Amino acid sequence: MSLARLVITAVEVEGRSKAEVARTYGLSRRWVQKLCLRYGEEGEAAFAPRSRRPKWTPNQTPGTVEDEIVALRKALSEEGLDAGAATIAYHLEKRLGQAPALSTIWRVLHRRGFVTPQPHKRPRSSIIRFQAEQPNERWQADITHWTLRSGREVEILNQLDDHSRLLVGSDARLVFKSADVLECFAEASARYGVPANYLTDNGAVFTGAYRGHGWVALERALIEGGTTPRHSRPYHPQTCGKVERFHQTLKQWLRCQRRARSTPELQRQLDTFAEYYNTVRPHRASAGARRHSRMRSGPRRCPQTAASISPIPASGATSSTNTGR
Repeated sequence: MSLARLVITAVEVEGRSKAEVARTYGLSRRWVQKLCLRYGEEGEAAFAPRSRRPKWTPNQTPGTVEDEIVALRKALSEEGLDAGAATIAYHLEKRLGQAPALSTIWRVLHRRGFVTPQPHKRPRSSIIRFQAEQPNERWQADITHWTLRSGREVEILNQLDDHSRLLVGSDARLVFKSADVLECFAEASARYGVPANYLTDNGAVFTGAYRGHGWVALERALIEGGTTPRHSRPYHPQTCGKVERFHQTLKQWLRCQRRARSTPELQRQLDTFAEYYNTVRPHRASAGARRHSRMRSGPRRCPQTAASISPIPASGATSSTNTGR
């Protein structure tokens, strides 16, 4: 028997006073009076448990704002763009002039069924992170693969500034050779300056250390230009985690586009995404700042011997140290 039924039975059936019943069950007299009044108005319905939810929550997110959050989530996902809370907040602020907290946006997405809990994933707090202190202190570069409409596989070289996460270069080739990587690096350094360090994996276009052939053309040109080439430990892609993660972001967007028929068409798509990524998409690790603004905001780290990097002539690509990837 519920407590409400006990109280009402003691008052209405046994004829005991409300003050006595309140003392017996350790309740306030006002609550006993309220319960008896409810029984007189509703009858047996007075015994049913009542919701404790407040009738009015002044800080609750309006339904219209929740609908905007959901609409943005769907639109960004359909375009293959980042649809996280930080990006949604950025677009909400542009539309409405203000945006809820990121935690509020996540709760709305979770409540509406857009977030699937993944407790098996490694917690972010367990990951050791590093970041260059200044722009151009370190660039990360890596090559990934993509398939054209014809089914032919091509390669994409992505280069990121480690501090600002600015995409300094995203270039497509059928197959990258050392001369191609050096050409792309020269174009990026002419636009954004020469980095002090250049971090890559151990691909054949990046280093010859593991083949016993000395330096490849890229390493030689970097050192002559004052940039220190650095390489991750074999089978440890986490060292180049920023550019590795960018590969996923880029491919997510490319899958939502019309599949390119040729390398030049793919290059135009890469240029379009680079413009959005650098100037529109907020960066969560830097409090939502744009990558282009972060690159320009702080002092740039320059190599000790700054020199312009020039692509090697085409004849140099036949050297034994310029083996393709």
